[in-house]
Amino acid sequence: MVNDGGADVVGTVVLSRAEVAAALAKAQWMKVVPREGAEAALRAFGGEWAALVRIQMTEVLAARAAALAWEHGLRGYGAVHLAAAVFWQDVMGEGATVATYDRQLWDAAQAAGLVAWPARSG
Repeated sequence: MVNDGGADVVGTVVLSRAEVAAALAKAQWMKVVPREGAEAALRAFGGEWAALVRIQMTEVLAARAAALAWEHGLRGYGAVHLAAAVFWQDVMGEGATVATYDRQLWDAAQAAGLVAWPARSG
């Protein structure tokens, strides 16, 4: 639920811990981000980890992710993130926002009735 431009509760699926580290490592290996910047971002994410509601990977979540991957042509982990967001919305009974720069996941989130962030331009 959004309140004054921020979220009241922020959550993620547990695999995001590995995905964030992998993305930052790749960014620094590709020289998109300096090593010090990637390390600082990883420390900042690690510092916020305890404050996040962490959705556990379960057989039910994996089955939902498999169905979403098939339906929307998503990669495995993108489908897991989408399944977790749909689960979150179902459990909370309120709208959920998915933050992604992956266009395919962004479109699938919209199709699943979620809000996709950031807003698309054009």
